[in-house]
Amino acid sequence: MTRRHPLLALLGLFLLAATANALHFYLDANEKRCFIEELPTDTVVEGHYKALEWSEARQEYVLESELGILVEVEEVHSGHTVVKTKGPAEGRFTFTSHEAGDHSLCLSTNYTSWFSNTHIRLYLDIVVGTTKADLDHDRNHISEMSAKIRDLNLKLEDVRREQQYQREREAGFRDLSESTNSRAVWYSVAQIVVLLATCFWQLRHLKNFFQDRKMQ
Repeated sequence: MTRRHPLLALLGLFLLAATANALHFYLDANEKRCFIEELPTDTVVEGHYKALEWSEARQEYVLESELGILVEVEEVHSGHTVVKTKGPAEGRFTFTSHEAGDHSLCLSTNYTSWFSNTHIRLYLDIVVGTTKADLDHDRNHISEMSAKIRDLNLKLEDVRREQQYQREREAGFRDLSESTNSRAVWYSVAQIVVLLATCFWQLRHLKNFFQDRKMQ
């Protein structure tokens, strides 16, 4: 019977811990493109982008020094702005989620003319859960394996935060289901009470009606 080395399991977890989303899309000069990312609390998100502008002269997308990209990150629930920064045509951004839930990530260009017909191709690579240690100052003093283990510990922290966030979501959903079921039960009871009261009133009305007929 073969035994699986624990280090292999840790390496597998390391590969699965971070979630990467790479894509590219097109937008006009005055257009803003937004994405929604659901994040646990205290999760580090790192994004890399590269914007290319269409050149009529060269008939291809090229990197222009005048082109800039505005990055805005906002917590959807509270409306709190996490990041609002303007960078060059190629750059990166990093932020940490302060509360769990949906986060809106919007990108736009620095071109403001409404009459501009400039077309932009934007490459975006987002990595969620890349909590990084400041290892640059001591990588020459520790072994490569020690550095990997340290990185794995940070990935485990990301996994634990994700699990805690999912447990909180499940608890909230369970409370909502119980509240909905309780309301449904009380609504059914109220319907039965109204039905019984209506039947009682109709029987009493019929009884009085027949008594009046007999007296006549």
